[in-house]
Amino acid sequence: MSDVKGVPFVDLVTPHLELEEEFVGIVRGVLKSGMFAGGPLVEEFEREFARYCGAKHCIGVSNGTDALRFALIAAGVQHGDEVLTVSNTFVATVEAIVQAGATPHFMDIDPRTFNISVDAIREFLEVHCDRCERTGLPLHRATRRRISAILPVHLYGQVCDMDPILKLADQYGLIVIEDSCQAHGAGYNSTKEGSWKRAGSMGNAAAFSFYPTKNLGACGEAGAVTTNDENLAKKIRMIREHGQGKKYHHLVEGYNGRMDAMQAGFLKIKLRSMDKWNAERRSAAETYNRSFKGADWITTPFEPSWSRAVYHLYVVRVSRRDELQQYLSERKIGTALHYPIPLHLQPAFTHLGYREGDLPVTERLTNEILSLPMFPQIRPEQLEQVAEALSLFCKSQNTPVNCR
Repeated sequence: MSDVKGVPFVDLVTPHLELEEEFVGIVRGVLKSGMFAGGPLVEEFEREFARYCGAKHCIGVSNGTDALRFALIAAGVQHGDEVLTVSNTFVATVEAIVQAGATPHFMDIDPRTFNISVDAIREFLEVHCDRCERTGLPLHRATRRRISAILPVHLYGQVCDMDPILKLADQYGLIVIEDSCQAHGAGYNSTKEGSWKRAGSMGNAAAFSFYPTKNLGACGEAGAVTTNDENLAKKIRMIREHGQGKKYHHLVEGYNGRMDAMQAGFLKIKLRSMDKWNAERRSAAETYNRSFKGADWITTPFEPSWSRAVYHLYVVRVSRRDELQQYLSERKIGTALHYPIPLHLQPAFTHLGYREGDLPVTERLTNEILSLPMFPQIRPEQLEQVAEALSLFCKSQNTPVNCR
């Protein structure tokens, strides 16, 4: 931890120093084995992460974007299809759809959870789609493109409402790929299954990122796909290794998307602490919630009864957000914006034809959301410092800052 006064947005040093000797052991072992890409360490991590998620299969890949792209391709999303997803997400979600040959169709979000709105999905399928006579799949009436998949994003560490999403997918014959890149270990109480399920165990497949800032982060780049479908797992394994069924026998056109052995070893060590770290994140979130209880100038994260969030991010809503962020920065309190410009309004995707006002809930929230410091090792006095600074900012204003 830095000696500079204040509160960092995230601390990537402390947990790695605590595990330093084990990490060094992994490096030595890989150097002695010469198995740098794939191999036993990757296979061991795949088995353990599949078990952790409650899925039958895990396929380690080079990053979360590859995980999303490979899952979409392997599941059958085809060139010219449309995939339903959200605009309030990291760009990789949409990059993967486009790189799989499909077109994203953006749904608005639930203003409480910031996740994809089930009502928006239902309305789109019922009102704006016809059924293809040949396949039975929905056709977007305006574009005549086939709707083939839903890609719900478990944003900020909270699972989407999966039971009704899966019901709609079953009704319309759609693929469901969970974007679980921010939701390692997050829980969903499935009424249909009568049990708690973990992110990554409910759709046709799910994609995870192990970027260093994630709840389960590598010491570099890595990702994984989880699935309960054995054939889908086999396809993804081929896609990640240049489409090979066996060495130099290329059955499909693939990619170079293997996981590094050292990253797998690091992740295997850190996976043992996953539940503890997630519990510490939840505890920090509860402390924030208590600090802001009853305050009408801030909206804290909403956690439905069916959700067990793991708080990859702790995101609040406030008006005059930019002023508040500057105020906190001056007091050496780190914050971030996830995400300041929704993807449907980004220059890279102007060709999709969206305009300001098309996703009113998404657009309104992007002007109000602010991510506060959140990491497992955050100390009570740091949480108190953040809460006190927000309260002082509110009291210093001559006009209300309520965004509700």
